[in-house]
Amino acid sequence: MVDGTRRFRVAAALSDVRAALDYLETHRVDIILLDIDMPGIDGLTALPDMIAAGKGARVLIVSSSADEGAAVTVQALALGAADTLVKPGIGAFGGRFAEVLEERLSRLVEVHTDLSPVPNSTTSFGPVTTTNDFDVVAIGASTGGIHALSQFLRAIPTSFQIPILVTQHLPSSFMGYFAAQLAVLGSRPCEVASDRMRIRPGRIIVAPGDAHMRVAKMSDGWSVRLSDEKSLSGCMPSVDPMFESIAEIFGKRALGVVLSGMGRDGAEGAKRLVETGARIFVQDRASSVIWGMPGAVANAGHASAVLPPDELGRLVAWQGRA
Repeated sequence: MVDGTRRFRVAAALSDVRAALDYLETHRVDIILLDIDMPGIDGLTALPDMIAAGKGARVLIVSSSADEGAAVTVQALALGAADTLVKPGIGAFGGRFAEVLEERLSRLVEVHTDLSPVPNSTTSFGPVTTTNDFDVVAIGASTGGIHALSQFLRAIPTSFQIPILVTQHLPSSFMGYFAAQLAVLGSRPCEVASDRMRIRPGRIIVAPGDAHMRVAKMSDGWSVRLSDEKSLSGCMPSVDPMFESIAEIFGKRALGVVLSGMGRDGAEGAKRLVETGARIFVQDRASSVIWGMPGAVANAGHASAVLPPDELGRLVAWQGRA
């Protein structure tokens, strides 16, 4: 199927992890297709070594284990896989698997084509203000975002009590396990948002896969409001409604973060946040699987910092300390 496309060719087909690692010592490739169930070392165990050996190659998990809602899928994405795809089975993709595979491969190599050049410096700061100057952190992410989130959250200490809201493009069936993963990574409680859920200190709330997550003011704090209106980006859930409501409720006391993802979701909401005096931190190009979402914010001049996700986490923790 890969050789049947007009733009991709198979550099090598190898039967186990050891052979693949040996091959990658002397050859460069753009994309690695990795199965999970293999003789010897399984793909999930091998994934970090494959990413390192690939020297920038994107890893696409193609496995019957990567079904929608499967724990292995979220684990693979958290470990750094760029994307996952279920192997073709009876009726899978209605016979369109080759087409879907080519689309996924194309997505992974078309990283910067829609963006004008922005310097890929490790730091790009606007004014760094005094500490403890925001009351909420709102994070938007898509393709590559789960791995970036894992790096971001690991850099934030348990003493950090400001609530964290996350809109990550994922189907509903993944959200329960995704929230459980974030709770472990962030060393704090994490829940999938429900309508009118209270926003509490020291917790993470993730948008469900079938609704946008907005924020509303209450007499004694804030709560979540779920909505299903059409978004500018066409995404469900979308980062824009979250950012827009955060801007309306928190104003300059909000902090937005945009991590790896395809497209422009979050760009309009980021503009609104900046207009109210809030700041936006974005992931840098070099560490992003796809720099579409953070790149759109950076290119618009709305980013106060452009950094790898672990450095963004440390910056958020430092500026949010009491």
